[in-house]
Amino acid sequence: MLGLKLPTDPRWVNIVEMNIEEILTDHAYCEQKATSTAISLIVSFPEYTALVQEMVSLVKEEISHFKMVHDKILERGWVMGRDRKDNYVLQIVKFFPKGGSRTTQLVHRLLYAALIEARSCERFRLLSEELEDKTLAEFYRNLMVSEANHYTMFLGFARQYGERKEVDQKWNDLLAFEAEVMKNLSKGESIHG
Repeated sequence: MLGLKLPTDPRWVNIVEMNIEEILTDHAYCEQKATSTAISLIVSFPEYTALVQEMVSLVKEEISHFKMVHDKILERGWVMGRDRKDNYVLQIVKFFPKGGSRTTQLVHRLLYAALIEARSCERFRLLSEELEDKTLAEFYRNLMVSEANHYTMFLGFARQYGERKEVDQKWNDLLAFEAEVMKNLSKGESIHG
């Protein structure tokens, strides 16, 4: 369903389990950045009314996810660590050339967002199936469903605002690029990398 060309190595969960505090901190910042992305789309493309309406709802949902993850950190007696660069996202957003029409820029941003949500969904599925901490596994199962909805929403908007055949070609090219990025990332305790 997600279309990812390179699945995550299931052993990634073993790395995560050695440092749950790190993955929760990274995850919290991913939720914060997802909130910021939705706000940025509202500010940058206010003329796309249907998109704005969905992004307003998404902001509320993503910030509630941030709070849920932050609460998980606090429940364990930890303090959220500092933000760090997301090398995955930094590499992904270099794929499409800068510039072009406003619609082209919007489609590119929507495809980036769809891909990031798809990878998050895939990682959350692994966590939900493999984590020994069953409470945390259930937490990730619930979030996985949400991420899948976000992925389909962003991809749907890209197809709505761009020419379908061209958008699908760009999507497939981006998926192939993402597979190469994934091959070269370190296998650390982060949601995307």
